[in-house]
Amino acid sequence: MRYSILDPTGNITALVESAVPDADQPAAAAKIMRLHPEVEQVGFVRGESLRMAGGEFCGNASMCAAALRVLNSGLACEGWTPLRLRVSGASEPVELRLRAEGGERFTAEIQMPPALEIGAREFVFEDLRAALPLVRLEGISHIVVREDAPFFALLHDRPRAERAVREFCGELGAEGLGLLFLEKSAGDCRMTPLVYIPGSGTVFWENSCASGSAALGMALAKAAGAPVTLSLTEPGGVLTVRSDPRGGTVLCGTVRRLSRHEREF
Repeated sequence: MRYSILDPTGNITALVESAVPDADQPAAAAKIMRLHPEVEQVGFVRGESLRMAGGEFCGNASMCAAALRVLNSGLACEGWTPLRLRVSGASEPVELRLRAEGGERFTAEIQMPPALEIGAREFVFEDLRAALPLVRLEGISHIVVREDAPFFALLHDRPRAERAVREFCGELGAEGLGLLFLEKSAGDCRMTPLVYIPGSGTVFWENSCASGSAALGMALAKAAGAPVTLSLTEPGGVLTVRSDPRGGTVLCGTVRRLSRHEREF
């Protein structure tokens, strides 16, 4: 099996280039993640298509797949290189562009698929109850947990938070679910994402979450009724989101390839 490991703003991603049947992908992903404990997610690329092991949508992995395509094909030139990819969890091709920074590093932008729904819902977990913002995207949904919400205490009780995200995902019938713990102070916006993907059976405190960052931008733009630009400090670095309630959402981050592998499985 031939695969590369890439770093999109700390959300370490393995991309497999060998052909693996969809039904076998979760098991193959689990083997790679056992070999490389730093890997948070695994995707499978074929030509201009990316399928995540759990069938979910992932913005960071999409940027990685675009970078891998550029590295393998020599498409990179001066300035920005535009690309289109078909990605699991998204019904339409995703538009991206990359700018080479040298040393197998890129600055990447992705036009995120629009939200299916932006609203709020009351959640109950053990002794906690609150109405929380909910953003449903194709392939994944996200719940925003602000500092003043009772559920914010879960940030400091990680086993309990992991039980909660699994329970909420089942209640929503989502292909994947993120709990986005948001801390805001003067001039600073910090987000800690917890993401559960039932299809691959993984639950991770991710170093960065592209779809979660986009979902937050979408929710804030809708609430403001105007475009917003956010620089989100996440455990692995900074992601920038530009969201317009009438004109879509663009996410900007960085990607670099860390290593390449070929192994018998």
